[in-house]
Amino acid sequence: MAVDSTDNTPRRGLLRSSLVVGSMTMLSRVMGLIRDVVIAVVLGATANADAFFVAFKIPNFLRRLFAEGAFSQAFVPVLSEYREAGDRAAVKLLLDRVTGALGGVLLTLTSLAVLAAPVVATVFAPGFRDDPVKFQLTTEMIRITFPYLMLISLTGLAGAILNSYGRFAVPAFTPVLLNVCLIGAALWAAPYFAEPAMALAWGVLMAGMAQLTFQLPFLQRMQLLPRPRWGWSDPGVKRIVHLMIPAMFGVSVSQINLLLDTVLASFLPTGSISWLYYSDRLVELPLGVFAIAIATVILPNLSRQRAGGDERGFAHTLDWAIRGVLLMALPCAVALMILAEPILIALFQYGELQSRDVAMAALSLRAYTLGLVAFMLIKVLAPGFYACQDTRTPVRIGIYAMVANMVFNIALVVPLHHYWQVGHVGLALATAASAWLNALLLLRGLRKRDVYRPDSGWWKYTAQLVTAVAVMAVALLLVLNQIADWAQWSVWMRVGVLLPLCALGALVYLSMLYAMGLRLRHFRGVPPAAE
Repeated sequence: MAVDSTDNTPRRGLLRSSLVVGSMTMLSRVMGLIRDVVIAVVLGATANADAFFVAFKIPNFLRRLFAEGAFSQAFVPVLSEYREAGDRAAVKLLLDRVTGALGGVLLTLTSLAVLAAPVVATVFAPGFRDDPVKFQLTTEMIRITFPYLMLISLTGLAGAILNSYGRFAVPAFTPVLLNVCLIGAALWAAPYFAEPAMALAWGVLMAGMAQLTFQLPFLQRMQLLPRPRWGWSDPGVKRIVHLMIPAMFGVSVSQINLLLDTVLASFLPTGSISWLYYSDRLVELPLGVFAIAIATVILPNLSRQRAGGDERGFAHTLDWAIRGVLLMALPCAVALMILAEPILIALFQYGELQSRDVAMAALSLRAYTLGLVAFMLIKVLAPGFYACQDTRTPVRIGIYAMVANMVFNIALVVPLHHYWQVGHVGLALATAASAWLNALLLLRGLRKRDVYRPDSGWWKYTAQLVTAVAVMAVALLLVLNQIADWAQWSVWMRVGVLLPLCALGALVYLSMLYAMGLRLRHFRGVPPAAE
């Protein structure tokens, strides 16, 4: 069987590729935090901030369906099969026709959404209709931000092609441009607008243009720049659509749950959407840096291993990914739980964001962290099904998780809002609980199919992680109890204390793992028999 000579992601490169993606994603996430700090200063947790976050979240959610989520999970396995066949002309024709089909759908959807912006606002934030000014602002911003969906989805297509050929750094760096555009819009454009949130909406649109333009030269250099053709009758396009439609639901359950949370939060007190946004953004940092980086790297490998009949390699790649996720997810979850207020104060409590907003966001942040491990596991478990071109199982599991999320919402939001006015915390708790159900069912499904067989040493590995996390938690709590009121400090004092505190936690955790015998070579992606 022919093997593409451009492939530079063999199994021994899993760790290296993950580090490349992780480092680029870390840069993007750091810039994202700076972006959110600037937004918090300019907008705070006001009604206008709620309106912007809804207008921005809608195309972002659909992006997960059309770009990194369902489309990528359906497109990459099919592209891998074409590459395995060794016919470059067939690969190029597939790219042309996929681009034409995806672009046509996106153009139609974007046009309809812009024309029917009030309907879109009503569907995703029905509670805003009680406030005509807030609803009108949301509608206007949706008309500006929605075209971002088309631009960023085509960017996602370009990124999927680059990832499939081992060019991970460029797609991982691309989101930095979104953050740069929004920071620029908030700092320099906002003063020229009567409503600063409108400047941010235009910043979103400009970011979509910048991200797509950035990736095109790299495709041209590889001679893989698509020339869109209308190709719905193409067999490859049909297979991708067949895989994508159910995957649109299955791979994006967490995003659907977050949007349902937004709908419910629109009925809660002003600021609820903003509190959830700021806390969710902190949870997204480890999720994006580690889980998405690993998932991005393993999907092409899993697809090739499946296409080549390498069952042992397939199972080992999944095991490697799960271990890698747990290595980072457990300490991140515990650290965020302990340091919720200090982190939020150091990052966001300036300008329009008040101490009450930080307190409320800290509650939802702690609730979200209960599901962080599950959020990250979902990112690496779902590719196991899509590499097998099995979309039905994740869809079925997704239905269970979404229904459970709604049940949890009803059970938690109403009493928490009625008695303590913290209904938004119920939304975060429900999201975390449904994520655990999703992750556990995905894991059970992979085991039942016998495509995932855990490597040896899991009991020892689990004991090492739990012990190291426990010691880290004790160290953080001991130091934190000696620190006075963070809110009284300047920004430099807050950051100057927070960064060493985080570094201390990481040092204690890694030192404990090293003392218990865990080494970097254990994560190089080589099957045990080959070491």
